[in-house]
Amino acid sequence: QVRLVESGGGLVQTGGSLRLSCTVSANAFSIYSMAWFRQAPGKLRELVASIAGGGTTNYADSVKGRFSISRDNAKKMVYLQMNSLKPEDTAVYYCNGPHSPWDWGQGTQVTVSS
Repeated sequence: QVRLVESGGGLVQTGGSLRLSCTVSANAFSIYSMAWFRQAPGKLRELVASIAGGGTTNYADSVKGRFSISRDNAKKMVYLQMNSLKPEDTAVYYCNGPHSPWDWGQGTQVTVSS
């Protein structure tokens, strides 16, 4: 059973930055594509960014140029660097495979104040 643990969220002002981390207890972690998702109150969970095992990245249009996803295969970790944060980025952020093959973790709350 793969366990996902997200951390690094918090309260930040508009224009600020946060770095989220996710530990993944998967064997052969390096072969899996990984992704960050977010879910705002009253909205569906949406995919924010993804990274293939080889490092190719993709981003939702709403975060392009502001967010950066990365991974450390040796540590089995995935990161999301979030810059120029906006109030509309406020959500609970989760990591998983792009097709969410594993049970969701608890997520980490990001709140951006205006």
